[in-house]
Amino acid sequence: MNIRHLLATTLLASGLLALTAGAARAETIRIAIGTQDTTINCATGGLLIRELNLLDKYLPHDGKYKDVKYDVQWKDFTSGAPITNEMVAGKLDFGSMADFPGSLNGTAFQKAGKKSVFITVLSGSIEGSGNGIVVPDDSPIRSVADLKGKTISVPFASAAHGMLLRAVKAQGWNPDTDVNIITQSPEVAGSALKAHKIDAHADFVPFAELFPFRGFARKIYDGAQTHAPTFHGTLVDADYAKRYPEVVVAYLRAVIEANQLFAQDPEKYSQLIQKVTGIDAEVNYLFHGPLGLQTRDLTWKPEYRQATVTAISTLKLLKKTDVDLDVNTFIDDRYIREAFKQSGLNYDAALKNYAKQPLVADDAQTGKRITDLRSVTQVWVDGEGKVRDYASAQEAFAAVNTLERGGKKVRVVYIQDHSSGLKLFANQAWYVKDAKGNLAGFLLKENADSYAKQVNGNVVDFAAAKTDATQAVAAR
Repeated sequence: MNIRHLLATTLLASGLLALTAGAARAETIRIAIGTQDTTINCATGGLLIRELNLLDKYLPHDGKYKDVKYDVQWKDFTSGAPITNEMVAGKLDFGSMADFPGSLNGTAFQKAGKKSVFITVLSGSIEGSGNGIVVPDDSPIRSVADLKGKTISVPFASAAHGMLLRAVKAQGWNPDTDVNIITQSPEVAGSALKAHKIDAHADFVPFAELFPFRGFARKIYDGAQTHAPTFHGTLVDADYAKRYPEVVVAYLRAVIEANQLFAQDPEKYSQLIQKVTGIDAEVNYLFHGPLGLQTRDLTWKPEYRQATVTAISTLKLLKKTDVDLDVNTFIDDRYIREAFKQSGLNYDAALKNYAKQPLVADDAQTGKRITDLRSVTQVWVDGEGKVRDYASAQEAFAAVNTLERGGKKVRVVYIQDHSSGLKLFANQAWYVKDAKGNLAGFLLKENADSYAKQVNGNVVDFAAAKTDATQAVAAR
């Protein structure tokens, strides 16, 4: 059954057709939405819609919805599990969360004799970026290979937990004996890292980047190294969706507009997220600005469907659920397809598009269009509404030194990992300086060491790279 057929037959199926002119018009429809504001992948499914009052623009007010009153309720959570609890209890209609807690949502509904459906992806990475592992900033640990026998904390049954298990397995280790994996929320883990009570922490968006940005941790592993897709999305109570399919589509049209607004002005909306959540705008931009760590992709790509299958099987392996869930019916793309259609967008074209949020920019130094995105370096200067773009790290670092000598404060510098294309905080990266003075950045020192051998270059840290860049530019 397609969405239009569903919309046309809902009243008949529910036995409400005879009430259209009467009681139905006096109905108050609750729209209770569970959000995760600090999980910034969910911003376009909650925070931005709420803060910009986007939902009201799309709610239906004709046909069976003529004279209907809407009771829109927003409730914020720090993780997916309590959202699921309230959805199963009938206190919430919509909820946004990642693939692992989303799968637990589906199994919890099924165990209660009910059903929920995953209606859209909000943001994700087909490679797995977004999850990551960090260590204390002064730790000698440089990679996962150094974690044998160490204590690693992670929020259990999260997407990051799945990533950690895959990373441990890739080392040929037994997760029960070769490492000590304990459960910790990101809030607790932050303090534990500062106090050196744990050796490492694995977590989901945005904490593997937030902790390093705030100066007390260093990322040693990105989920993209597992090549295992991960995403956040939105679920809805299936009975609610059958009763009010137009409301579900209206919500998704608001998601689409929030997504478009963020793409048009990522700096502005990164700062709005910071204002509401306290998550630094620089971290929000790292994920969702041009060339970001994740794509705000609303389509059900095969990789995200597979991620849901993997999540369910992993959760069963962890004994977090014993319920079999049919992904073919759990994921329902009819509503998002209809929302795309009503918004004048081509869902099938978007489904085929795997590109990151594009960067179309001119070099801040030369004014020439940037064509090689592998070397692009971005600088966000305090007090400036837009991030500056440079064609190379060398030019950008020299510009940063000039800005800082002139009394300007630089909020953040971003580079692209030379081997993977991942967007990185420049001060967290390793650099290879080749014979011509060109700089290539890397998340992992082992990758930098390998590349240095290829080009007969030297591996340096951020401070040295800045100094070398300034001297090289001055010598021209």
